[in-house]
Amino acid sequence: MSFETLGLAPALLRALAEQGYADPTPIQAAAIPPALEGRDLLAGAQTGTGKTAAFSLPLLHRLYTGERKPATPKTPRALVLTPTRELAAQVHDSVRAYGKHLSVRATTIFGGVGMQPQVEALRRGVEILVATPGRLLDHIQQRSVNLSHIEVLILDEADRMLDMGFLPSIKRILGHLPKQNRVTWLFSATFAPEIKALAGEFMREPVEIQIAKPNSVAATVTHRVHPVDAARKRDLLLHLLRNDARQTLVFGRTKHGADKLARTLEQAGLAAAAIHGNKSQNQRTRALKDFKSGKVGVLVATDIAARGLDIDQLPMVINYDLPMVAEDYVHRIGRTGRAGAEGLAISLVSHEEDGLLRDIRRLLKQDIAVEEVAGFEPSRPLRVDDSARSRPQQNQRPPQRHARRPHVGNNSGNGAHPGARNRKPQRGGGQRNSRPA
Repeated sequence: MSFETLGLAPALLRALAEQGYADPTPIQAAAIPPALEGRDLLAGAQTGTGKTAAFSLPLLHRLYTGERKPATPKTPRALVLTPTRELAAQVHDSVRAYGKHLSVRATTIFGGVGMQPQVEALRRGVEILVATPGRLLDHIQQRSVNLSHIEVLILDEADRMLDMGFLPSIKRILGHLPKQNRVTWLFSATFAPEIKALAGEFMREPVEIQIAKPNSVAATVTHRVHPVDAARKRDLLLHLLRNDARQTLVFGRTKHGADKLARTLEQAGLAAAAIHGNKSQNQRTRALKDFKSGKVGVLVATDIAARGLDIDQLPMVINYDLPMVAEDYVHRIGRTGRAGAEGLAISLVSHEEDGLLRDIRRLLKQDIAVEEVAGFEPSRPLRVDDSARSRPQQNQRPPQRHARRPHVGNNSGNGAHPGARNRKPQRGGGQRNSRPA
């Protein structure tokens, strides 16, 4: 199957062809046809499989190939809600990239920055509005946005918005949208029963699509646990990073801990930055930009980044702390092993966390190899199945699946599928069959 067979407008096919994309991913092939038919969608697929293009392409086709509505030229016709600022910005970038030949009028609004530039953009007129729930409600209260002509509502990472407590805000926003002549598309990696119950309140006979089983992870990701005493986690992390110069995303549990860990890595001579909810939007944007460009080799993040970062070909994720909720492990690990690439997920686990590890293994329905690193053996063993344990290895380090590179100048963040940021053209014929993400 190719994009030509899906019935997309020539202008969209042209934009995709110019970027070297010909074949849709499974979620795109399954979701685009019913979306073009005007059906409501409840679409689930693993992170990194192309959900953004799966809704952006039919959205652009619907808005820019049908009859325009000159009576309300400045009023948004489509609303995309996302849980984080980073994801809102990335969805906006994707919409603009795919719609480059359609004169797309789109903007994004989120917190952490001033409202006035957003008010002015809305006043000039937009057709596609990408927003986080909190800041959108601010604009609704100030009457700087009119949502009465929305034709398409998209909730991206719907389960994450539920996890983050956005359900009351979403219900308030729904009260400002037209109930008739509107299609609704929900996209996410997983759909908990609460999400389906919510969907039942405002969707009409949605087409349900589930590309992979819930809470599954990409088969190309290798999982590994290194048991270690909590007091020695920092030393073990430094040991791993010094022996593997690949671009790495490190997850911590708290904002303060992420900042402290990033400072420790910098003091040890590693190019590192932290990203979390207490950072200003400018700080978060700069940290992500530096990480994608390779200026920063290690990005320390809290779970806010598990859904808000779109980084192509990220080779390694390290869980410095295990998440308190097992499902968050899936979303963290979804940053690596994207679009068929190999990835490595390492978790540093103290005996205090062995219960969290058991929850993760039950969720994944698979064993995770437990390997002690020579010199960092824990004083108390993890309570796990002995069949998953291997003997210590001297000078153990993650396997070198990619060529080692210095942190500075690492371009691992550049990718070859729609949705990638800071993309640079790749040479050779391999891009022709790449798929949008």
